[in-house]
Amino acid sequence: MKLLRKDIEKDNAGQVTLVPEEPEDMWHTYNLVQVGDSLRASTIRKVQTESSTGSVGSSRVRTTLTLCVEAIDFDSQACQLRVRGTNLQENEYVKMGAYHTIELEPNRQFTLAKKQWDSVVLARIEQACDPAWSADVAAVVMQEGLAHVCLVTPSMTLTRAKVEVSIPRKRRGNCSQHDRALERFYEQVVQAVQRHIHFDVVKCVLVASPGFVREQFCDYMFQQAVKTDNKVLLENRSKFLQVHASSGHKYSLKEVLCDPTVASRLSDTKAAGEVKALDDFYKMLQHEPDRACYGLKHVEKANEATAIDTLLISDELFRHQEVAARSRYVRLVDSVKENAGTVRIFSSLHVSGEQLSQLTGVAAILRFPVPELSDQEDSSSEED
Repeated sequence: MKLLRKDIEKDNAGQVTLVPEEPEDMWHTYNLVQVGDSLRASTIRKVQTESSTGSVGSSRVRTTLTLCVEAIDFDSQACQLRVRGTNLQENEYVKMGAYHTIELEPNRQFTLAKKQWDSVVLARIEQACDPAWSADVAAVVMQEGLAHVCLVTPSMTLTRAKVEVSIPRKRRGNCSQHDRALERFYEQVVQAVQRHIHFDVVKCVLVASPGFVREQFCDYMFQQAVKTDNKVLLENRSKFLQVHASSGHKYSLKEVLCDPTVASRLSDTKAAGEVKALDDFYKMLQHEPDRACYGLKHVEKANEATAIDTLLISDELFRHQEVAARSRYVRLVDSVKENAGTVRIFSSLHVSGEQLSQLTGVAAILRFPVPELSDQEDSSSEED
């Protein structure tokens, strides 16, 4: 994402002009645009024209519109963002108040204006425009006959390919069918890796599986690379890291990212930081439950006592339709930062963010136990 202009007044009203450069920038934009904002961007409009003879025809014209945002739709697989609203500035093609849907496009600038720019939204702009925040981790999570090729970006886990091949069981004295099917499966996974992983950006490729599948796959891949003189795979061999996973399903990626070997290799990425924070929370909940809490009321109570060491919060909560609810989460984040706490904002499209959402989307690791919280829990259990 490129920031072209930023005009924000002392009362936090103002506008920014941005250019989305990568598919993930659409995800950042989705988290910036809210209902009631003003969005100005280039778009295509179908207009009807009438000739001098009275015949009516239609044509598509490119024009620039300013919309009052009413609905936002994000397609996570295609990374496409559509914004629907009413026109605020009349032009020759679109009347004032007419409805239109803008599909934001890569490398085309847009201007977003808000009456109130809060700290969370401004921090996301800073994050999106920082080139260090890039998709530098790829993962191949596999088991016999099933593989997922994923890109682990700072904000989301993108499944780029799913490979499924039926593998017959080994028969006594005859393994040829099993071996041929397995070889066909490995070949399809290698093709998916070459098609979807850009080694000039990716720093590490995790190959995770139960048993010996990962070793057998890597052996096959690099033997084929030597045979075919595939320089891309051979030159990037050091980037492949083999780790254990319980299955070839996408959800196994969470346990892969928790692996200490992986964590040390990915120490600079936000994705690993999110997973570690969630893992620390679960450990605290298990061993010292007085120093972990979740749910907005409990977390706010802990914050009043300045007890929060690490706040875990889902970005989904900042997309709340009600301004009052959204402001409540922003105030919580600001307050924790003021009290020298750490704030981890989890992406709802990341495996760790999906898990946090199951815990109401907000949780906290505490510096010390807060007696009022255990009192609340006792009273609620008595009522049950």
